[in-house]
Amino acid sequence: MGITFRPVTRDDFGLIGHWLAQAHVARWWAHETGPEAVERDFGPTVRGEEPNEDLIALDDGRPLGLCQRSFWASYPDEVAEFAPFLLVPPDAMTIDYLVGDPADVGRGRGSALVRALADDTLAGHPTCGQLLVPVAAGNVASQRVLEKAGFVFVTVARVEPDNPVDPPEQRVYRRLRT
Repeated sequence: MGITFRPVTRDDFGLIGHWLAQAHVARWWAHETGPEAVERDFGPTVRGEEPNEDLIALDDGRPLGLCQRSFWASYPDEVAEFAPFLLVPPDAMTIDYLVGDPADVGRGRGSALVRALADDTLAGHPTCGQLLVPVAAGNVASQRVLEKAGFVFVTVARVEPDNPVDPPEQRVYRRLRT
């Protein structure tokens, strides 16, 4: 069966909050983890008010992690922020991901998740020509995951970091459809 994906529902909010509170996730995601915060951050997508997809990754039916994907063009402010460093074509999408359980970290599950997510995204979105994924320069583990999943380093962009403790450097990786 392998890794599959399903849309996040409200029933997943407790699990998402638990995952976001894990040290290996909290360092890079910098989200509040209480029920109100999870509802605030993930509720709009569940209700169809955000132009992105939030997904639960399942490994042989067991929840493995949280994934997000969207077209860059749906977020013009982010395209403008990266524009001095990188051409973001209108057909480009991005992904984000986390492996929730610390016991699954460091065992190749992240690379398998990202490879499956990239394949699923390209298959499910035929107008997507490429995936462009920025990663905090300090997040070496995520950079390795992307490289193992077939992504190639493109450039460094200096943008506002997701987590205020990080410097502005983001390493941008690409995977083309072909």
